[in-house]
Amino acid sequence: MTSIAFPVPDSAILARRDAIIAALAALVPAQSLITSEDERRAFETDALTAYRRMPLAVVLPTSTAEVAAVLAFCHREGVKVVPRGAGTSLAGGAIPQEDAIVLGTSKLSQVLAVDYADRTARVQAGITNLAISQAVSPEGFFYAPDPSSQLACTIAGNIAMNSGGAHCLKYGVTTNNLIGVTMVLLDGTVVEIGGDALDSPGYDLLGLITGSEGQLGVFTEATVRILRQAEGARPVLFGFASNELAGECVAALIGAGIIPVALEFMDKPAITICEAFAHAGYPLDVEAMLIVEVEGSDEEIDDALARICAIADRFSPMTVKVSQSEAESAAIWKGRKSAFGAMGRIADYLCMDGTIPTGQLPLVLRRITEICESHGLKVANIFHAGDGNLHPLVLYDINKPGELEKAEQAGAEILKLCVEVGGCLTGEHGVGIEKRDLMTEQYNPVDLAQQMRVRAVFDPAWLLNPAKVFPLEGRDPPQGWVDIAGKAVAA
Repeated sequence: MTSIAFPVPDSAILARRDAIIAALAALVPAQSLITSEDERRAFETDALTAYRRMPLAVVLPTSTAEVAAVLAFCHREGVKVVPRGAGTSLAGGAIPQEDAIVLGTSKLSQVLAVDYADRTARVQAGITNLAISQAVSPEGFFYAPDPSSQLACTIAGNIAMNSGGAHCLKYGVTTNNLIGVTMVLLDGTVVEIGGDALDSPGYDLLGLITGSEGQLGVFTEATVRILRQAEGARPVLFGFASNELAGECVAALIGAGIIPVALEFMDKPAITICEAFAHAGYPLDVEAMLIVEVEGSDEEIDDALARICAIADRFSPMTVKVSQSEAESAAIWKGRKSAFGAMGRIADYLCMDGTIPTGQLPLVLRRITEICESHGLKVANIFHAGDGNLHPLVLYDINKPGELEKAEQAGAEILKLCVEVGGCLTGEHGVGIEKRDLMTEQYNPVDLAQQMRVRAVFDPAWLLNPAKVFPLEGRDPPQGWVDIAGKAVAA
């Protein structure tokens, strides 16, 4: 048995399943409603595949109006809703419940408008992350956030988890590249938050809803910043004799005020596995590797790389490989971008997502290895080193009884360590179910109560993604809370 609990399904909702499905069938086209067990099974989990729940039904609306109609019905009938983008959540953010419908955005996948003069794109929220860059690249633009799952993950999910990626060090994560959304509230009300300008007057509601993990509403459209592509870009690869030396190099680069476009870390297990998969030319005789990419004109790139290599030289790199061609650059990034898939070929794993001050990297990397070894497990480290966003992959065998539980315990200890050294529980994957019961490690009861009060304004009945983010204990709202329409909510 795993340590992550789910709420007991509402038997009254389960008994009304046929009536609920009949009502949903009247709100969306037939091809947008999935009810058979075989077809629902495709939605029973997300990228945190160790956990599965069969949803009551799956609805895939084709418009904002259909999303609003479905949510209004669920609000009236007390039916729980689990919003879903592409199901790439590594924290279990889109895992359903038996008494909940899954509301997916995958059919909302169009580019609606592009304004190159103002550098914005209006898109439906079910479009994939990478598809935005592909749509604007002929004019020399791109969308900056680039999660490793960008080929599949959607903007709706990116907003829900405030996703980042390898190039977020220079360009920021989703919240830094989002300027407006269309969001449907639980009662079916459609609201516009933000707009077409880089900053909007009034309260920063856009900042509030970005990273809200599907608990405040469902995103159907978004306006994002697009940027001019750099004149050029080139990575350099460093191999070091130890994780600690690589960590010290990262701290030195950031401490020197150098902000490359990307700064990625891989340890020996990750290097070996990724090289066998991608044949990227990675050195196999090193213990740790950094990929540092800079961009600009040829002169700017040469100057930046010279300064970076000079700093790295203080840590005695065993390998220094400056890319000399687009093919070499593509190979270096292919290995990094395919890392999680390559790792899945040889082991089951839990991909953690803690964030720490970069100066703590040498200590934390050593402790991560010690923690996993104490549980008899191996670990591979692949992460965004420049902003301290760690992704240790705790390796285990799902077919061995007790190994998942060991991996969960090791993962929890790693995340607690991140908080202890001044970091936080998550950088870009969100809380979901994975970190839900660790929230008390970072927040005291007053902090959590205040966050839940904000949540209750939007969803007082806890119908939207209810098993996620907050510990299941202590959720009962006090008397006097109000919902988004100003109606009093009884405890």
